[in-house]
Amino acid sequence: MNNLLEKLEAIYNRWLAIAEEISLPDVMSDMKRYIKLNKDYKDLQPVVEAYKEYKNVIENIINTKEIITVEKDDDFREMAKAELDLFIEKRDQLEEDIRLLLLPSDPQDGKNAQVEIRAGSGGDEASIFAGDLYRMYQHFCDQKGWKIEVLSMTEGTVGGFKEIVFEISGDGVYGLMKYESGVHRVQRVPQTESQGRVHTSAASVVVLPEADEFDIDLKQSDIRKDTYCSSGPGGQSVNTTYSAVRLTHVPSGIVVAIQDEKSQLKNLEKAMKVLRTRLFEMEYQKYLDDVASKRKTMVSSGDRSAKIRTYNYPQNRVTDHRINLTMYNLIGFMDGAIEDTIQALQVAENAERLKAAVEI
Repeated sequence: MNNLLEKLEAIYNRWLAIAEEISLPDVMSDMKRYIKLNKDYKDLQPVVEAYKEYKNVIENIINTKEIITVEKDDDFREMAKAELDLFIEKRDQLEEDIRLLLLPSDPQDGKNAQVEIRAGSGGDEASIFAGDLYRMYQHFCDQKGWKIEVLSMTEGTVGGFKEIVFEISGDGVYGLMKYESGVHRVQRVPQTESQGRVHTSAASVVVLPEADEFDIDLKQSDIRKDTYCSSGPGGQSVNTTYSAVRLTHVPSGIVVAIQDEKSQLKNLEKAMKVLRTRLFEMEYQKYLDDVASKRKTMVSSGDRSAKIRTYNYPQNRVTDHRINLTMYNLIGFMDGAIEDTIQALQVAENAERLKAAVEI
């Protein structure tokens, strides 16, 4: 038995063992363990399916070689040789696919994501561009069937956002959206420009895997909760009830303030989501920094100055600087057609990971 088949056999046995373990009463009563085992079972499924197909191809190769050795009929032997070539081609392709499947993936890829867009350099134009990026992600999420919920926002003075934080929920959200982290730069004639000159401005995007209650051991005794009246632009009062919520996590000093909803309960729920994710980010940061140092396709969430993409309106051009990919479909891109670029980044990352695995 070859080494790859042995490795796959061990994974298959682990998958069978997980299936048994999930049904045990003590596991079903431990929700955290039950959720983890279910995730492990689901994650191993593609490998198990590939293993079954690969094992079948290997058996066909062995049987066909035996036929070629013992068969006396020349025509039959020629047919067997042609079939053998097809089986070998299939085996080689499967081995390449399986090596990719066996590369350790980011355990957070299947999670929902929290996205923060902040206007950078460029004044009002940067806020308008931050709004354009938000709409771009809205269109993309609509295409994917994902749901967006705004957690907090500060509008720009002439449109767009100085800052907007939102949650995207759906299947495998973080695994795709994580490639959007970094500085997005726009080159265009601003709405506020009367001379028709092209200006450059920027907005930063930070994408984090959403932390659920099982990821963070968050003690209520560590949180200080303050309530106050929410206010709009210029300090005007939006409502006279104490619906706005400010949470301070005393051990870390992280402060989260949410005032978008009229209900204090809803604001508290949103604030807890943001707080959990920001605490999780502190633990996750080491992994992100390590990944970012090895792969040009990824930007550490701590490195908010890394320019990843330029949107040039006069030339209808989008350039992703991580993989030197240039497209002349800016209008479609801003309408949410970003998946081809994300897939190109995934292909580049997988190539880097395969190369690193071979070198090891």
